[in-house]
Amino acid sequence: MHQSIEVDEKIFQDAVKFYGTVFSLPPLASKIYSYLLFDYEKVGITFDEFVEVLSASKSSVSTSISLLLNAQLIVDHNKMDERKRYFFINDEYKKIRFEKIVQKMQDELRLLDDLNNFKKSKDDGYNERIEVYKALLNKNIENIQESLNKL
Repeated sequence: MHQSIEVDEKIFQDAVKFYGTVFSLPPLASKIYSYLLFDYEKVGITFDEFVEVLSASKSSVSTSISLLLNAQLIVDHNKMDERKRYFFINDEYKKIRFEKIVQKMQDELRLLDDLNNFKKSKDDGYNERIEVYKALLNKNIENIQESLNKL
């Protein structure tokens, strides 16, 4: 087993709390994800190291890793001369995450248009507020897509 990565305890705890909330992760999955953030050299972390470092049962670690893999938050690789799987942060996830955000905003815009087309009354104050909100959504979509093109 390769040597454990160096982890700052406070940053680790902050990351566990933050990513647990942002990604709606159970505590152990958030710990695994946060631990991987410290793998700056991209050496990869093995299943056994997670069990050891996080003092968790093999079944709990296995369940959490499956959840993270299915959510595309992490990826795994096998090295040529070993049977062990090594886990890494999915560098593509930031792009995937923001693509999902753009999709949700586009879905909301379509819903707002459908609601507006269905609505019978022509309350100018309401329409004005909706147009301002739609302009905000469109501007954010444009900004995110522009940034995604640079990734």
